[in-house]
Amino acid sequence: MSVVVDASVAVKWFVEEPLWEEARRLVERRETLYAPDLLFAEVTNAAWKMVGRNEIGRAQAMTMVAAVGDPLSRVFPSSQLRDRALQIALDLGHPVYDCLYLACAELAGAVLVTADERLCAAVADGPYAGLARHLSEVTA
Repeated sequence: MSVVVDASVAVKWFVEEPLWEEARRLVERRETLYAPDLLFAEVTNAAWKMVGRNEIGRAQAMTMVAAVGDPLSRVFPSSQLRDRALQIALDLGHPVYDCLYLACAELAGAVLVTADERLCAAVADGPYAGLARHLSEVTA
């Protein structure tokens, strides 16, 4: 299966938080993993926040940031996704940041796997429902 991952999943590759085992299973099963380049900024910001809240140390944050791209088969530039992401965001009334991942999934012929319940709810009953699945459903 081809999968686009967002930061809510990628962070779990490095931090033992709810659904971390499911997130790591995506890598262990050698799924074809894609992401927009936005993933790097979001994971880096998440690492910074976690250090600030004393949830992880600096060394773990540096490891996250350095290795987050390792499991990815391809990274799509946001410039290639932005027009479609804006269309999706306008359709859903949902932030463009999340819609970049949906646009990436659409372009890659993949499904977005996310732990973001708000994003899953936004796409649940509309024309983009098939583009996103919650992490708990994918690896159950």
